[in-house]
Amino acid sequence: MKTTKLTLAALAFTTLSFGAMAADQVASDPLHQTAVGTISAQGGSNLDSLEAQLNAKADAAGAKSFRITSTSGQNNLHGTAVIYQ
Repeated sequence: MKTTKLTLAALAFTTLSFGAMAADQVASDPLHQTAVGTISAQGGSNLDSLEAQLNAKADAAGAKSFRITSTSGQNNLHGTAVIYQ
């Protein structure tokens, strides 16, 4: 019973994390995609949290991919990214 609950919980968390990462982060302009705008995020405590915020905004904008163009700050990070369709 305990194993079943743990397995279902792990499956639920895995599904949620894959859904949150629908837009792909790219290192350069992706082929056959057009830049459609920019997004920004602030308040990240580390680079991973800032990347997650930008990813969520790219997903909300319906982007297929995004490329982080700048980050700044120390304890309160700010970043911008270009989104692509």
